[in-house]
Amino acid sequence: MRLTFATRTRASRLQPRRLASALMAASTLLLASAVHAWEPTKPVEFVVPAGTGGGADQMARFIQGVVAKNKLMSQPLVVVNKSGGAGAEGFLDVKGDKGNPHKIVITLSNLFTTPLATGVPFNWRDMTPVSMMALDQFVLWVNEESPYKTPKAYFDAVKAGTPNQFKMAGTGSKQEDQIITVMFEKAAGKKITYIPFKGGGDVAVQLVGKHVDSTVNNPIEAESHWRAGKLRALCVMDKEKMPYPAKMTATQSWADIPPCASAGIPVDYLMLRGIFMPPGVTPEQQKYYVDLMAKVRALPEWKEFMNKGAFKQTTMSGQEYFEWLGKNEQLHRVLMKEAGFIAQ
Repeated sequence: MRLTFATRTRASRLQPRRLASALMAASTLLLASAVHAWEPTKPVEFVVPAGTGGGADQMARFIQGVVAKNKLMSQPLVVVNKSGGAGAEGFLDVKGDKGNPHKIVITLSNLFTTPLATGVPFNWRDMTPVSMMALDQFVLWVNEESPYKTPKAYFDAVKAGTPNQFKMAGTGSKQEDQIITVMFEKAAGKKITYIPFKGGGDVAVQLVGKHVDSTVNNPIEAESHWRAGKLRALCVMDKEKMPYPAKMTATQSWADIPPCASAGIPVDYLMLRGIFMPPGVTPEQQKYYVDLMAKVRALPEWKEFMNKGAFKQTTMSGQEYFEWLGKNEQLHRVLMKEAGFIAQ
């Protein structure tokens, strides 16, 4: 069929109209997707499956504070400690709240150790992984007035002492602090009296008060007492030094603390600081918190917090995070079995 001049003219008039209609439809679609992007509609409960004052509690409350300060959410984060049963109370609460996008939980290694040690019906796969925020270090601490000035001096004293002569304080029973203590015992060939407390804050206070001989607290759990001249950092339980050269005390930075292995103490352990949601949430809801935690990690305040607590700044989300969790679950199964901590 041939188009007449009139027909071609009518067609040319229609094209701009069609283009305008198409642009309007596209704009409407984009606006609708923006409007319907999920975000919380009420306060979000931030579960801490550990006691107050410990590393997980401090990180959760720090995140709560910077999210509010920088107005990263329209709804508040509300931190709730649920430490019963070595954190099982908190994990079971999150597991049982299927489909609730107004709840998140910060995890530590009790994510793996608690179900293995207690037989509680929980596994990390029962929740929705969001993000690894960082990995946390462990430091061997003694009181500043302790006669042991170096990690080797303390290690040699334990080896030369009588069984159970030395007291080590830690968070929880059959958890990461006691796993590390068992590693230390095996290396020294001597039993150590392990005394559990509810949180890392309590553990540090016990050492300040000289009620125990040592602890294996995370850096941030003992940092204020170290600065105050009450505690002495002997070594870090990692293969390498911590990369933080700024002086924390009059004479020491985190980078000045040697790896424990350099003193003949073959103990190497890193702990997860991660975020999860309940099971059954939507990908859109999960993405909201992935993006939120990425915004937190981009803040200058977060970098200061990482420096203060000497964290290992490793972050993950998605499939990489999922695979890391599976590997570390197996690592803890091996460590727990070697320590005799697996529930029968």
